[in-house]
Amino acid sequence: MTDAAAELAIDVRGLVKRYGGRAVVDQVSLRLARGRVCGFLGPNGSGKTTTIRMLCGLLTPDEGEGTCLGLDMRREAAAIKRQVGYMTQRFGLYDDLSIRENLDFVARLFELPQRRVQVDAALDRLGLASRQQQLAGTLSGGWKQRLALAAALLHRPRLLLLDEPTAGVDPKARREFWDEIHRLAHEGMTVLVSTHYMDEAARCDELVYIAYGQVLAQGSAAQVLATAGATDLEDAFVRLVARAKDNFA
Repeated sequence: MTDAAAELAIDVRGLVKRYGGRAVVDQVSLRLARGRVCGFLGPNGSGKTTTIRMLCGLLTPDEGEGTCLGLDMRREAAAIKRQVGYMTQRFGLYDDLSIRENLDFVARLFELPQRRVQVDAALDRLGLASRQQQLAGTLSGGWKQRLALAAALLHRPRLLLLDEPTAGVDPKARREFWDEIHRLAHEGMTVLVSTHYMDEAARCDELVYIAYGQVLAQGSAAQVLATAGATDLEDAFVRLVARAKDNFA
């Protein structure tokens, strides 16, 4: 592996995933350097979730190749899963377990040593300690989000994949969530996060915009604006989708 390749957390080329003969992801290529926060944007049904699931080893691509964290996404999917944190679009923990019980369950799945110590640390980091005995099903959207993030981080992943983590969450909780994302990136974690919010996109180091299963623009906010010929991100994405729609018409 070259020095340049070693600096990439994600390096995939030509990813294709078909369902019912239709390519929901069509020749997607992504390169993301370690320690960066990348915003993954696109309309509903654009292929974001399917791409994320291929990156973390939950789906096998029909075509394409590449690496996550230096591991081959086809041959080493099991190893990738143990080094990636994945926060799904919908709350995926157990409503009838407490915050602590949910985190302890995840710690058991990953066979973490000193489970209690690691769960305590996760509770403290995400401000969950005072609520640790509360049932997850009784939490508000913002607190469920904190719990889901704590669970995704429990095994100390090197790459964090977040699928629309702030959808339906109030603005204050969204700001606090993004402050935590940037703290994680400052500590060396790589983050790929899908979002529909332009204020969140503006906080990313770089952006990838996907529609109709294809990457339409990739780079810094300034580079995406230049590609779209726009002056703000909202307008840029409207223009990019319009161009893509014309191509697929």
